[in-house]
Amino acid sequence: MLRLATHIFLFSTTFGFSQHHVISGKVFSGGKPLAFANVYLYETENGAVTDELGTYTITTVHKGTYTIYASYAGFTTAKKRITITNASTVLNFHLNENQTLDEVVITGTLKAVNRGESPVPVEVYTPAFFKKNPTPNLFEALQNVNGVRPQLNCNVCNTGDIHINGLEGPYTMVLIDGMPIVSGLSTVYGLSGIPNALIEQVEIVKGPASSLYGSEAVGGLINVITKMPAHAPRLFFDGNVSSWREFNGDLGFTSSLGKKASVLVGVNYVNYNNPVDHNDDNFTDVTLHDRLSIFQKWTFKRQDNRIMSLAGRFFYEDRWGGEMQWNKKYRGGDEVYGESIYTSRYEILGKYQLPIKENIMFSYSYTDHNQNSVYGAISYIAKQRIAFGQLTWDKKVKKHDFLFGTALRYNYYNDNTPATAVADHVNIPSIFLQDEIGFNKQHTLLVGARYDYDKRHGNIFTPRLAYRYKPTDHGSIRLNAGTGFRVVNLFTEEHAAITGARDVLITEQLKPERSYNINLNYLQKLYTKTNSIVTLDASVWYTHFTNLILPDYDTNPNQIRYSNLNGYANSIGFSANIDALFSNGLKTTVGVTLQDVSKTADGIKTNQILTEKFNGTWSVSYTFYNPNLRVDYTGNVYGPMRLPLLGDLDPRKEYSPFWSIQNIQFTYDGLNDVEIYGGVKNLLNWTPAKNNAFIIARAEDPFDKNVQFNSAGNAIATPENPYGLTFDPTYVYGPNQGIRGFIGIRYSLH
Repeated sequence: MLRLATHIFLFSTTFGFSQHHVISGKVFSGGKPLAFANVYLYETENGAVTDELGTYTITTVHKGTYTIYASYAGFTTAKKRITITNASTVLNFHLNENQTLDEVVITGTLKAVNRGESPVPVEVYTPAFFKKNPTPNLFEALQNVNGVRPQLNCNVCNTGDIHINGLEGPYTMVLIDGMPIVSGLSTVYGLSGIPNALIEQVEIVKGPASSLYGSEAVGGLINVITKMPAHAPRLFFDGNVSSWREFNGDLGFTSSLGKKASVLVGVNYVNYNNPVDHNDDNFTDVTLHDRLSIFQKWTFKRQDNRIMSLAGRFFYEDRWGGEMQWNKKYRGGDEVYGESIYTSRYEILGKYQLPIKENIMFSYSYTDHNQNSVYGAISYIAKQRIAFGQLTWDKKVKKHDFLFGTALRYNYYNDNTPATAVADHVNIPSIFLQDEIGFNKQHTLLVGARYDYDKRHGNIFTPRLAYRYKPTDHGSIRLNAGTGFRVVNLFTEEHAAITGARDVLITEQLKPERSYNINLNYLQKLYTKTNSIVTLDASVWYTHFTNLILPDYDTNPNQIRYSNLNGYANSIGFSANIDALFSNGLKTTVGVTLQDVSKTADGIKTNQILTEKFNGTWSVSYTFYNPNLRVDYTGNVYGPMRLPLLGDLDPRKEYSPFWSIQNIQFTYDGLNDVEIYGGVKNLLNWTPAKNNAFIIARAEDPFDKNVQFNSAGNAIATPENPYGLTFDPTYVYGPNQGIRGFIGIRYSLH
């Protein structure tokens, strides 16, 4: 009898301890269910993803005390401590949109890691940030990122590039899903073709990253991470129109094909066909354009959650700017001046995790870019193909987190300029190694190096070092040092070199540029007793360049002379961001950058042209929950920068003034799945034409038919040309578009 009682007691005890419990509930945002949010028990393998109604269920949970998290990209991560005693527990979460907390970043180390834990400082921007000032593309959207400035390079065709910490656009590498497909020709012509609706988040690294990403990642890099089909709405639309009759529309959907595959399809269409000349120079203030971008991304479910994705994009644009009476019958002629650009490109990129025990990933991309442009009577016909493949092995051994990698990049480039006698074919093989050593929770050291071989320049070695010290749970100090290199192709990067406005002179065989950088970053999150959160992110940096290639506009005003600098160049600066999320719903972001970018040749120091010493950005957002109205006030301010004059007689100002672009937006979201928004852009109605004699030199004579030259080829002053100028549209430092209203609607079906 005693033995039977003992067996019954042991059986009941075992059954009690092994009994499974269930946790279920919903995840909300703004009172609405949040689909595809992650809910998981910390330090266990149990978790779930919310369905289309925001509902989750976690089964096979044992009795005990747990920490449970709910997270979603672009939202605050919610955490609760619970004790499981009942068979069923209901637990709901409410997440708020936010850009200041513990985002997961990939760009700094090629691995997913909490932003605060990364030894490399990475800035993260989510769709919520870009919605505060809606723009049709990534290029314009970055105008409110501290230390990042979209720079227009031509008053006529409005092409541009992105400056990071004052460095010219070719020093910035732009990635899509970690693949280097926005480079070369597309650095100038393709940035305007990335629609914001497809962006999951944008990660920005300021400083050299060549040890991981190779050439072009000298001044910094921008990684555009596109949405996963599982995180996107089933159907979405975002369309807006401005008082200048600009239209931008995004339409997309997601779908599951069986149990193994999901697809995201997105279409972006932008149209502006309203010639405007408010500064009375007979040239269009803003380029007219007709742009189409079609994007598709597939993800596949595989055993053990291995990664497999495939994405593709087609982009076409027809843009033109010039004299107001220009039309396509004048294209390529010397009767009426116009700059007409046809761009056609397609991109393929993907990732495949090998079906083996080790974490080995193969990433690949291919782009084909066709350019058909005319600048007045000068044509520029170019083709570029870039194929890229990369194999990485992520291996953890005790305190070491290794990353081994090898890559091969194939570049093809050909154009109709005299500088390209034959098509250029280049294969660049690379190997790289990175070791992240976690000594303890406070100290992390990252060391890495990359080796590239370029037949034009030989062996290129780029080492890297990063150290993170975490004195508190919410604060980090990070020291980064490294080198970068850049192989230059002027005719894909320098728009001024192909416009025909100035003669191009390459005085020597150009060598690859090298940079040496050190960056000290401080990140601190402060949590107040009133449930407010303040994040301070500050950096100081120093970058030294050798073999620098800069366009020389000064030696001969009618030429652009290119050579390796006989000296050195420096970029020194300080940058700080303060993000604050108050318990009453007020969100503020303020950023400021102070920088000195200069070159020293023959003992003489000069400031880099088109580079400001000061810039600042801000955004202020507040939500009125009754009547469901959000107000966003955003803006930027820039200090003076030196501008490219044509000579001593040029009456245009040598330095730009302080200038600012400010915007306000009102968003109503009191309807199910619908947002209605509208506002005013450029509230101050600022344009570069204010307080300047003119912007485009010799706009009345764009083919220089009435310009006289001396024996040295320099324009001379005459009664018809009192300043001795030639036609030149490169005197540009800000957008010509003045104040305008806009209204739009967003619809998302989850």
